[in-house]
Amino acid sequence: MGNIEKLADEVRRGLEQALPGLRKTILKKLPLAVAAMIEARTPNTMELSTVLPLATERADMREQWLRRLLKNSLLEPATILEPMGRQALQQAGGSGQTILLSMDQTDLGERFAVLMLSVRTGDRALPLAWLVESGEANIGWTGQQRLLERVRNGLPEHARVMLLADRFYPSAALFAWLKEASWSYRIRLKGNLLVDVGDAAVTTTGDLAAGARERYEVDARLFDAGIVTSIGVLHEPGHPQPWIIAMGQQPNRASVLDYGARWSIEPMFSDFKTRGFCLESTHLQAPDRLDRLLLIMTLAMYWCVHAGRSDALANPGPAEKKPGNRSTRITGACERHIEVRSHGSSGVCDC
Repeated sequence: MGNIEKLADEVRRGLEQALPGLRKTILKKLPLAVAAMIEARTPNTMELSTVLPLATERADMREQWLRRLLKNSLLEPATILEPMGRQALQQAGGSGQTILLSMDQTDLGERFAVLMLSVRTGDRALPLAWLVESGEANIGWTGQQRLLERVRNGLPEHARVMLLADRFYPSAALFAWLKEASWSYRIRLKGNLLVDVGDAAVTTTGDLAAGARERYEVDARLFDAGIVTSIGVLHEPGHPQPWIIAMGQQPNRASVLDYGARWSIEPMFSDFKTRGFCLESTHLQAPDRLDRLLLIMTLAMYWCVHAGRSDALANPGPAEKKPGNRSTRITGACERHIEVRSHGSSGVCDC
């Protein structure tokens, strides 16, 4: 038995345990595809099919096998990923820690837009849910709500959650949903949004931040709808633009810097794209097939993270053997105690 077959057997056992009702055809084929993805790290179906441990040597038959899998409606990403995502959320919220969720969008040229919601795991993120649309698109509130509701249904009871999102996403509907869900949030705002901070005239978020190194406003009102939120502005030396961050808590420097935890999603996107699976080079044209390819890549990512964490726990290095240096367990962050030393690096407090 080759290495890919051994890995596929391990993945199969894990899927069978997590999803005891999974169809036998999917349970037979999906682990092979995941193991091949770990080995080949490519979205190209022809290249990926060459490492599949199948009984045929014909290249066309191998690729047909893989393409049929990507067309199979039984390969439902939300259902298959749900138990793994639920476990990641439980681990992220362990010991009462705040679960950090990042929402962001990436584009694959002009062919696809992918909106993704992920959970912070240590210094990186793992995908929980995504939505694929054809063409260049700014996936709006309807798509965002689908992902947010899906993830909310998998949260541990009484979990504390903070949503981190970039400038694409602010809308009155999003803020209303976050308030109803009792989630904390740190959402970066564009500079062209209408805002009323109680002065004589309504201004824009850009004017609010103009010339300010730091500024904090409580009960600011955003948009024509007058959505009430706090806003913190921080413009650090050496950075061309300020952070204009909306939040539901008292704004201060520390709460603005919480937004830096969002950068954990960037290594994840790099894993999908240029530094990992090279997803941008896919030749797929149908969103549903790309959706299933993303599932295969995500399961490969989960498996690699799980294997790496297990190895670190079983075989710690010299530094990890010292008390207090073991950080392989998935962790979240204590809300408002994330120390971000610069725009893009963060550490978690000991409380």
